[in-house]
Amino acid sequence: MKQLLVPLLIAASAPLALAKLPAPDDAAKAKAAETAAKAAWQAKVDAFQLCKSQDKVAAPLVLAKLPAPDDAAKAKAAEAAAKTAWQAKVDAFQLCKSQDKVVAQYRKTTPAAKAAPATPAAKPASAASAPAVSAPAPCVDPGPFVYTAAAPAGAASAPAAAASGAKPAASAAKPTAPASAKKP
Repeated sequence: MKQLLVPLLIAASAPLALAKLPAPDDAAKAKAAETAAKAAWQAKVDAFQLCKSQDKVAAPLVLAKLPAPDDAAKAKAAEAAAKTAWQAKVDAFQLCKSQDKVVAQYRKTTPAAKAAPATPAAKPASAASAPAVSAPAPCVDPGPFVYTAAAPAGAASAPAAAASGAKPAASAAKPTAPASAKKP
């Protein structure tokens, strides 16, 4: 009998253990919302205090000055500026060539453009006429990048140019044959 009594008590009390809790009333909901709001406010206060302490630590570092660049850093910056300027010229050259190709294709495929001259002729200017349109300038190839340092010691700049892969200025210019050496 004792053996049957224990399982019977367990079976009878199981529905009570699995019962659902009642829904919280309005006061409990308000208290939970207040607790959540206090936790959010405290998180903001903690973040503000952390920020203030970080500002105190970083303040001396912000006012510190960097040392003046040495000659090697100045030379490297000058070379970088020269290379950037050269790259801008290369980009402009490539844009010019692509625009020339587009114009040539347009003139080739458009009947109205075929009848128009390739370069507009200059008309005599009169007071009532619009200004004459000049022919576009031809595209100018900037050539390979060549950087020569402006330092007085030429021996110091030659190894730097060789190490950077740039050609010296003397080897970049090709000698031309004199006019009298032409073959008949």
